[in-house]
Amino acid sequence: MAAAPVVPGAHSAGGFAGRTVVVIGASAGIGRETARQVRAGGGQVVLVGRNPERLREAALELDARSTAVFDATDNDRLGQFFEDLRGPVDHVMVTAGRPSYTPLADMDLATVQREVNDRFAVTLGVALHSRDKVRAGGTLLFIGGTGGRRPGVGMAVASALTAALPALTANLALEMAPVRVNLIAPGFVDTPLSASLLGDQLDARRKELRNTLPIGRVVGPADVAALALHIMTNEALTGATFDVDGGQQLLPH
Repeated sequence: MAAAPVVPGAHSAGGFAGRTVVVIGASAGIGRETARQVRAGGGQVVLVGRNPERLREAALELDARSTAVFDATDNDRLGQFFEDLRGPVDHVMVTAGRPSYTPLADMDLATVQREVNDRFAVTLGVALHSRDKVRAGGTLLFIGGTGGRRPGVGMAVASALTAALPALTANLALEMAPVRVNLIAPGFVDTPLSASLLGDQLDARRKELRNTLPIGRVVGPADVAALALHIMTNEALTGATFDVDGGQQLLPH
């Protein structure tokens, strides 16, 4: 029997030994779970977040290599972080930010302008400032979403960003090469952020999804983290958007 072909640069999800992953937005949810899975695979993590207490808890739980407390929308602080970062690192994942759902009648243009500018500024800022810190074949990995692909009241800003981020990712993949750039687009994910957005409607939303999604359950942070680790380890992937929504897009309106 012929031996299996060797994939250049590939390593298993359980083989992160000797590799370092920076997670921006690591205090909770998808970022924290991704860092947990990287550590389970033997990798080192550098954790970034805005909330000092939650970041401290995450760092203690995961035995982080280091932490940094700042808002990723602060470009000067973001640049200083990468300048001070002991490199090279293997991957940078950005989960910071939250979706914007505001009907036109309730929209404050100054707020919208800030939200849109912040989203692009963080994405471009991470790419710009990390250029000399991520090894060839490593990954910049961003989080988008799938919910904004369907028009709806209150979805104007979310839809515009949902459409723009894959194009931005593809262009950055060309400019950042041989560093790879990819985008994960989740649907509803059962995280503390979702809980804060839905409030007392959270349980009803969970029940609805369990009853309607083709997978018969709600997508959790571990599902997204598992995809993140696969993208990090498969060095043939760049410039792409990867959906993880349990089939949510397949459901009728």
